[in-house]
Amino acid sequence: MANSMYTKGREHILLGDVAWLSADIKVVSVDETDDAPVLATDEFLDPDILVGAREFTSGNLAGKSSTLGTADATDLTPAFSSATGDQFESITIYVDSGVATTSELLVNIDTATGLPLTPDGGNIDITWSSAADKIFTV
Repeated sequence: MANSMYTKGREHILLGDVAWLSADIKVVSVDETDDAPVLATDEFLDPDILVGAREFTSGNLAGKSSTLGTADATDLTPAFSSATGDQFESITIYVDSGVATTSELLVNIDTATGLPLTPDGGNIDITWSSAADKIFTV
């Protein structure tokens, strides 16, 4: 698989269900040996990413911006503090509605420097791309 938007996430954005600039947007690391993302059909954090596959969850993204359909945010330093546990193969960006069954999945990133990653007890940073597509483009 390659970095991509969830089909339902794209739909939620285009329907106006997701307000990138004001919504609580978080990142969850995904152990794909426990549950591989299905970009065509996965829609919500629960039940679509099994609890056992969710290794770590970040705080809300800060410094979010949107220019010409391209989303960006401040790098997460750290994204996950003092992280220990299973290896994870990807991260998923999602809207945290406060309820997992209504938290929309937006983007899965599985191709990036450092992935897959086995936590060693240290902090894990996420540095967003400085290329033209930043985090993602609708």
